[in-house]
Amino acid sequence: MGKLQIGPLSLFLLVLLAVAFSLGVNAGQSTILLGIVAACALLIAAFLSTTISLYLLVFSMLLGPEIMFGGGTTADTTVGRGTTFRFDDLLLVIIGFVWLVKAAIQKGVAPVKYTPLNGRMMFYVAACVLATMIGMVAGRVKPLNGFFFNLKYFEYFFLYFMVVNAIRTRRQAQGLIVASLVTCFLVSLYAIAQLAGGERASAPFEGEVGEPNTLGGYLVFMLAIVLGLVLTPGAVPRKWPFIILMGTGTLALMATLSRASFLAAGVVLLFVIGYTSYRKPLLFALFLTIIVSAPVWAPDVVKQRIMFTFTQAPEQGQVKVGRLKVDTSTSDRLRSWQRSFDWWKQSPVWGGGITGAPFMDAMYPRILVETGLLGVVAFGALIWSLYRVVRQVYKQVQDPAVRGLAFGFLLGLLGLMVHAIGSNTFVIVRIMEPFWMFAALLVMAPALTEAGQAAESETRDHSLSTMKRSSAE
Repeated sequence: MGKLQIGPLSLFLLVLLAVAFSLGVNAGQSTILLGIVAACALLIAAFLSTTISLYLLVFSMLLGPEIMFGGGTTADTTVGRGTTFRFDDLLLVIIGFVWLVKAAIQKGVAPVKYTPLNGRMMFYVAACVLATMIGMVAGRVKPLNGFFFNLKYFEYFFLYFMVVNAIRTRRQAQGLIVASLVTCFLVSLYAIAQLAGGERASAPFEGEVGEPNTLGGYLVFMLAIVLGLVLTPGAVPRKWPFIILMGTGTLALMATLSRASFLAAGVVLLFVIGYTSYRKPLLFALFLTIIVSAPVWAPDVVKQRIMFTFTQAPEQGQVKVGRLKVDTSTSDRLRSWQRSFDWWKQSPVWGGGITGAPFMDAMYPRILVETGLLGVVAFGALIWSLYRVVRQVYKQVQDPAVRGLAFGFLLGLLGLMVHAIGSNTFVIVRIMEPFWMFAALLVMAPALTEAGQAAESETRDHSLSTMKRSSAE
């Protein structure tokens, strides 16, 4: 990453901000000025080093407060009448703006590197923007909400391109991975600490109402990454820190009481059981024992939460599945799938636009009603391309750490696709930021591996030549 150099202009701006903040404190306007100073400081940090900005973003992914725009209460954001932004949203916009400015200033350097996912991303962006513009013309989409929600949909792609363009060495990539794992550990401890209060665990700064399902999806993905590294021989030098992280992350996942997350984690674990059944018989026996004995070791509150799906007292609105009645929450999700098909018939090609259709608390019906068949095809093409790229990295790159990361990412992708059955997984900032960051690292992994091997070979050749000259003398 090199030495961090602060020029005279940056130093002058820092002093000016400090003086302005001091005057503001004396004038009783410290809160407003603190926000201004923080934003300006972030601008300076982003301009000095994109890598430093990425580290700030990694630690803010699950540790940033939220702000709401568009009117209404926090609950209104759930149904699309308001727009919730978090600190990491603001940070990502600032970093992205500075990155674009720096890319425009630099001569002879492409502002965006080519990757196999670029075309698919642009296809998905075009589908969403087209559907939203048509929705605005038809009066279904409020321009402000449509603009902000499109921004939230695509800010993860900004993160992807920033990582692709900023990370040039294996050491930088490893630093971001370690920072992500440390963040996961801290968030898991925070979630476990909430068990004493008897409430469902959620991430810090979730606003008036917590979002356990969001934390659950995040933990499913991060635990899949850790599991991939642990199961790949030679991927990590010492496995005990990762096993500790898996233990704390699992406890935190249980504390969320998120059934969508439990289902996603169960599918991932079943896939791992099938994967290890003939490669690693001992691990297969261990995972199978964990699954079979779950009714014994799982906390009572977790078992009650799962059984509540079928044992809720009779209430209006429950849906029957065979002879079983499912609880009202699950019933609402099942009905949302049916409503999505009914509403989709009104605009089958491009849908109602982002926020221009009824709210669906499930990703796939939401894509269908908001962007129609065009959006479904674009989203499917993007996910399929991502799967193929990561699978190719897993097969071709021989570095155990890269293979472990790729295996974990594929497990995480599987888990999130299951999680999306009952959640808007692929538009949730706290899940998608780490998802697309790891995607970018894996896309760049072959180039970083070759560069690292070339540097090691050059160093080795230089050492040999030095030894030969010393022997000759």
